[in-house]
Amino acid sequence: RHGERDRDGRSPVVGGCPVFPDDNAWNVRVDALPVHPQSAAWVATIGGSKPLHPDFGTVYAGAPNGIPYVVVPAGTPGVAVSCEYADESDPGPYPIPSDPPIEGGPASTRDRHVLVVEAGGCRLYELYAAYPNGDGSWRAGSGAIFDLRTNALRPSTWTSADAAGMPVLPGLVRYDEASAGEISHALRFTAPQPRGAFTWP
Repeated sequence: RHGERDRDGRSPVVGGCPVFPDDNAWNVRVDALPVHPQSAAWVATIGGSKPLHPDFGTVYAGAPNGIPYVVVPAGTPGVAVSCEYADESDPGPYPIPSDPPIEGGPASTRDRHVLVVEAGGCRLYELYAAYPNGDGSWRAGSGAIFDLRTNALRPSTWTSADAAGMPVLPGLVRYDEASAGEISHALRFTAPQPRGAFTWP
């Protein structure tokens, strides 16, 4: 689904909801901040000369690539989700529609992210390794719920749909941004060797 931009053009808006406040770390400008003393070492570890692997909504090996999301109306009934990592997952319920887009498609055996934005309530629901059950409930590796209107954090060191504890949606490049020619937020990426610590902009 396509999102839209808010009036000042800073914080993206999806389903009528801000994708976190303007002053959230996902949305603030960092081009004028000082460079961290270890920046060059981190870039070298990631691989400064390696090509970008964006997963921007292409097709790979016959399956859809990229991470899709869906916007549901406020009041969409929630369904039960049982999570493998229940002790670090938000219990829900989750307002998952009957046929949500799944990363890699319904037959995928890979990460199978399911991302749902509830319009009106402005909550973001994200699942990793999500599989539907026959009774309308779902099972997943992990589940996380975020209030898109606040900077509130989930408990430190908890997993999330991306394993790092962060939300997936705010770091994705969406169609409306690409077609408008401006991306005004940080981008989500993976690296071959993580630092093992939180690094703020």
